[in-house]
Amino acid sequence: MTTGTRTSAFLAAALLLSAFASPSIAGAAREEGRLLTATEVLEDVQSMPDQRLPDTLLAHAYGIAVIPDVTKIAFFFGGRHGNGVLTVRDTLSSPWSNPSFIALTGGSWGLQAGAQSSDIILVFTTKRGIEGIAGGKLTLGADASVAAGPVGRQGSAATDVSLAEIYSYARTRGLFGGIAVDGSVIAIDRSANEALYGKKGVTATEIFSGQAPTPPETAQRFLTRLAQATHTAVRPSPAPQAEVPAAAAQVTAPAPAAEAPRTYPLESPSHN
Repeated sequence: MTTGTRTSAFLAAALLLSAFASPSIAGAAREEGRLLTATEVLEDVQSMPDQRLPDTLLAHAYGIAVIPDVTKIAFFFGGRHGNGVLTVRDTLSSPWSNPSFIALTGGSWGLQAGAQSSDIILVFTTKRGIEGIAGGKLTLGADASVAAGPVGRQGSAATDVSLAEIYSYARTRGLFGGIAVDGSVIAIDRSANEALYGKKGVTATEIFSGQAPTPPETAQRFLTRLAQATHTAVRPSPAPQAEVPAAAAQVTAPAPAAEAPRTYPLESPSHN
């Protein structure tokens, strides 16, 4: 069963929900559909032994972005756009952070015509590549070096992660391989994050550092599949907090101040 077939029921339910539910509920359902599709992209790509992301590259990844159904339309001037998710980690053995939604936009000049849809995966091999999304945007090739990534078993042995800060891949019409995305811009999708996490103005820094509200189960499914692909520990789901009687709450001593969480300069303090 194809990715589109597997997700059609979920996406149809999201559209139906949007007709009857409040905008916030409908938005959360739409973003959960994107997470589900991103999970299936990872599963499909990693199930192809000869066309998969090299294990060596994944082991050195500080960030992974999965952007399904990136549409490219061209008539002399070409443009591509898609929405996906980005997750990061502090060290190469750390669990992956909760996902933040992103948007990918790019253009190109030249003799070209037609339209196509691709699933794009970006592998960030340095912390600079992640933290360089200053002001919430990163231009591939300008703010961080980018290269079409190797695939398969031979790619796993030959990958030199020092050649580029970001390796890019695309799956188009069932074929998977490296792709040139120089000049494309990655931006934090603030409205999608607000819909999924249910918090107005939630920032990527809060999401990555674990300070945002708990995301739905679809986010945990995505992280579990990514942890399997990168051979890292799965971030545990937060346990439900027990209710504290009012009387006990009044006599409980205040907790000591927590250490300030790590921040990621992914966006400006102001929100649009």
